[in-house]
Amino acid sequence: MSDVDAWLSDLTPLGRKSAAQQVFEDLRDLIRSGRVPPGTRLPSESQMAARYAVSRPVIREALRSLNALGLTQTRTGSGTFVTGAGADLRFGGYTAADLMEARPFVEIPAAGWAALRRSEAELARLTALCERMDAEPDPEAWVRLDSDFHGLIARVSKNAIFAKIVHDVRDALRGQSGWLNLQGPRRDASNREHRVILGAIARGSETDARAAMEAHLRQVETALARGAARTG
Repeated sequence: MSDVDAWLSDLTPLGRKSAAQQVFEDLRDLIRSGRVPPGTRLPSESQMAARYAVSRPVIREALRSLNALGLTQTRTGSGTFVTGAGADLRFGGYTAADLMEARPFVEIPAAGWAALRRSEAELARLTALCERMDAEPDPEAWVRLDSDFHGLIARVSKNAIFAKIVHDVRDALRGQSGWLNLQGPRRDASNREHRVILGAIARGSETDARAAMEAHLRQVETALARGAARTG
């Protein structure tokens, strides 16, 4: 029996409160210990879900964080493979540093223009997204809504370049958001920050909207640094 088969047969049910975090940490430690060497194909989502007694979305959430750390790579149609002992955080082909250096130059001015140019219908859509995020219990669904919120602000800015950039990196933004939610209680704070941005846009205040987006991105950067330190 291989190490992977032995590990798979060692059933270890997890508590529901932080199941994704526990799965992530267990797989991370398994890879870094050398028990599962580079090139190894991990078991399927359904097999790992059975092994940990959790749902497949929990497994997917943990795998996204392993991918972000450079420990694994998921290949469509082939599965998830161990790639090494880790590297810089990466989301959708971009490093976390790439994203955090670029986002302020796009999303801060976009928020300001959105405050000046938004229509009542667009404001209603932004408000609806915030309400759905506040009420959404599912982490994966919340991440999609978070991406939609930032993408809509870029579109509401009426600047086609801002809108295209945010659209093109939407997968990276979702990956980053999902990883942050796995590392700690970031979602509620993010919801509050989104509400501040929304309020400034509703008032039509360019200055306040820019400041609110800047504060939000600063909190994201701080949370990334803390999460990377814990998982490094």
